Amino acid sequence: MVIVIIDLNNMPKFNRIQKFTKENIQDVPKDKSIVYKIKNAGGENLYTGIAGRGRVEDRLMEHKILKREIIPGGTRFQFAQTKNKERAEQIEKQIIRKEQPKFNKQNK
Repeated sequence: MVIVIIDLNNMPKFNRIQKFTKENIQDVPKDKSIVYKIKNAGGENLYTGIAGRGRVEDRLMEHKILKREIIPGGTRFQFAQTKNKERAEQIEKQIIRKEQPKFNKQNK
């Protein structure tokens, strides 16, 4: 068994919450991996995911195009850049455990 300890004080800062639009997605930096949260109008985290460097826009657009089927009510999003995909995966797992977003598998 491997235990990963994540320092909460070393979490990346998430950007401000913004509308989940194609234009806003295109403005997300693509040079690093990201952790993102898709939220409803009330600010509830519905889904947390990651996107690797170079795949940020594609990954977010997958949710935007399919949001009615996969993430109903997902009208806002926010993201944080990470130094690499492995760090993004660690942060994603921690957020899922803590916030238990409705559309994530809780045993990640």
